[in-house]
Amino acid sequence: MLFKILFFIIGFILLTLGNFYIIIYINLFSFGYTIVEYLEYLLTRYECYYVVIGLLLIIISLNMKGDK
Repeated sequence: MLFKILFFIIGFILLTLGNFYIIIYINLFSFGYTIVEYLEYLLTRYECYYVVIGLLLIIISLNMKGDK
């Protein structure tokens, strides 16, 4: 049960942090970036991978079997 809560909290923090960086990088549009260039840039930044890792941790925590 403790691992389930811990995975969920860590996943939520990573998901929030990754979304924060994705929103911050939206400012690249003001410098003339296109959608494709923006997505290519996001794929090169490791901070944006926090979204995927956080989402996976949340999914794992929700699908873990509880103690009985």
